[in-house]
Order: sequence, then C-alpha cells, then structure tokens
Amino acid sequence: MTPAQAFNEDQRTRWNGIEGEYWARQQDHLDRILAPVTEPLLAFAEPRAGLTVLDVGCGCGATTIEFARAVGPSGRVIGVDISEPMLARAKERLREFANATCLLGDAADLPLHDFSAELIVSRFGVMFFGDPVAAFANLRTGLASGGRVRFACWRPIHENPWLQVPLHAVYEHAPRLPKPDPEEPGPFSFADVARVGRVLTAAGFTPPSFTPLDVQLDLAAGGTVEDAALHSSGMGPAKRALADQPEDVRAAAIESIRRALTPYATASEVKLPAALWLVAADRCG
Repeated sequence: MTPAQAFNEDQRTRWNGIEGEYWARQQDHLDRILAPVTEPLLAFAEPRAGLTVLDVGCGCGATTIEFARAVGPSGRVIGVDISEPMLARAKERLREFANATCLLGDAADLPLHDFSAELIVSRFGVMFFGDPVAAFANLRTGLASGGRVRFACWRPIHENPWLQVPLHAVYEHAPRLPKPDPEEPGPFSFADVARVGRVLTAAGFTPPSFTPLDVQLDLAAGGTVEDAALHSSGMGPAKRALADQPEDVRAAAIESIRRALTPYATASEVKLPAALWLVAADRCG
C-alpha cells in the first residue's frame, strides 16, 4: 500500500467512525456555521437548469440541496462522500428532491465515467486526497468535454481567526501540533495557489483562477459563547490538538477557548473572520 492509499484508507476509517458520526450528529449547527460560504459558492459555480452536477465531499447534503434547487427538475445532482453516517443524513434531507442522489465512496477512485457531468463542485471536500493529482484526474473522467470544476478551500490558517483563535487557546494546555508538510493533505493543503495550479494542470485541467472570499462565521451557530467554545473544540486543528488529551485538559482548554472567544461575542452570535479561495478550472479536451 502506498502512502497515499494508506492516507485514504485512514480517512475512510475516520469518517465512517467517530468523525462522521460527530458531523452527522452536529449537522444543524455545522451547517449554520458554514452557511456564509454556500451562497457565494453557488453564485461562483453558476449552476444552470438542466445541468448534471457532482458534489464532491457533500457530507450531510447542505450544498447538494442548494445545487439540486438550482439545476431544477431537468437537472440532477450526485453527492459523493466517503462517510456513511453523513450520507445517511444527506439522504434523509434529500428525500424531497427527486433530482438528487448520494453515492458512497472515495471520489479519488470511484468510477465516474458514466456521469458526464457539466460541473463538479465542492465545499471543502477536495483538500484531503492522499494523491491529489490522481484524485483530480479521476474526477476529470466524470466530466463531459468542456466541463467545469468549482470549489472552495481555505486560505492559510493565519488568515482564519475562526480556527486560529481556538487553536491558540488549546495550546495553553496541550502540545502544539507538528507543522504539516506543504504536500500533506489537510484543511490548508490547498492554501498555496501555486500548488493547486500544479495539481489541477497535472490532472488535465486548465490553469485555475483564484477568487478570494472573506466571510464571518458564527461559531455559536446562533447560540452562546459557551456553545461556540464547544463547537470550536470539536472541529479543525483544535480538535486534533485535543484528540488524545485527558478530560481535565479538555475541560480546561474549552474554558480557555471560551475566554478567547468572549471578545467576539454578542447576545446571539460569536463571529470571527474566515478566508477562502474560490477556485475555477475547466476540463482540458
């Protein structure tokens, strides 16, 4: 097994275990937190009535629902994800959309030839491939000639206080995470535009364009600063830093996150800045 295959297998295990179960259980809160990204991505991707769309890393279906609405009854949307718990939640939510289906599997190696999609989209679902060139080459096989790929990915963590502030609070109690290799899959692995350009062109796409998007994310999902601290400790780098820590350390870290987030809190939200790229490329040939 190659390192890329081993990484992909680890991802399958995690997202079909505690990680996927957490996201399925917290679907409503997480959808609210990430909601400010969905509308800009939809506008950027420009789905039209009648199109076939592949939604890569669709998770619990929030983006799949919006694209299904956009393409209408004459179009179709196929949501793809490796997480059975999250797809089960997506299927429940998509029952009213006859033009939407879900496909369980890894988009890096799923057979996609039969779809001939005009558009591939993803909200934070493409930064975790063990071999991104091979994965995008496989995604290319699911596109019709002239098909487009449009996705959202994070810019560097120092531009994302919504993740950096909780992480620094956790570091008051837990060891620092090792600095990731620039080629290592992860939430910020597509922050470097030069790397994304190399990946996409090597996989058979045109040189991509990058549109910066800056939004404010409510970590409380409409709740309190205590809610925001709990949500923050359960996602991203803060969660990884706390993964093997005892309960007393976790409790102390959550309290530190609460204090760190308090300056951003109002009566009904805890908003922090988030920075993304909206990436566009087209299928060559």
